[in-house]
Amino acid sequence: MTKRSPFKYFKTSPEIIRLAVMLYLRFPLSLRNVEDLLHERGIEVSHETVRFWWQRFGPMFASEIRKRRIAGLKSSRWQWHLDEVFVKVNRERHYLWRAVDHEGEVLESFVTKMRDKKAALKFLRKAMRKHGRPEVVVTDRLRSYGAALKEIGGTARQETGRWLNNRAENSHLPFRRRERAMQRFRRMRSLQKFAAVHASVYNLFNSERRHYSRSNFKLNRAAALAEWRQLLAG
Repeated sequence: MTKRSPFKYFKTSPEIIRLAVMLYLRFPLSLRNVEDLLHERGIEVSHETVRFWWQRFGPMFASEIRKRRIAGLKSSRWQWHLDEVFVKVNRERHYLWRAVDHEGEVLESFVTKMRDKKAALKFLRKAMRKHGRPEVVVTDRLRSYGAALKEIGGTARQETGRWLNNRAENSHLPFRRRERAMQRFRRMRSLQKFAAVHASVYNLFNSERRHYSRSNFKLNRAAALAEWRQLLAG
């Protein structure tokens, strides 16, 4: 049985929808910025249409990207870097937890209201359910990590150090730039949704250009763009 295309009842072509969603999620642009960029290319859509497109198709694109990358990232179980940052939602402090592997791939993003053992345990179990148990877990000195790892029998795997967790801390920077462009979040649910989708798109286009020559970087960038254009195509 042929699977129905998610673009079936849309008058706009899938190529334009993919372009609009990519611009909004990949770059620190507002909805109106994307509207203006599309207008420059002769595409007339409103910023509300762009909002609808990313909310409708963003999770679908992210899900397909995750399925492809989880199957190919066998080394993601070697070493994880865990970190959390606070995010304001309607002037209330929430915490965005993030698990990153040794190559900078964002494995899991999770939002909670607290930063205690219960929240850390829930985050770790969710990440391990999807990606398995890592051999090494690098964290900061937050006691919640130690308490959560002790409960699941992972104390011996934990490592802490002043500079060891830079990989996770640097992974927050692209999200922080997007947060400023979006002028904060209004609901915890919308924060969780955007963080998960943004992480998958970031993984796809994050080519670690400082580790490659210019020619290899161009090949990786072209491959990522080609993969994006094939999402939900078949």
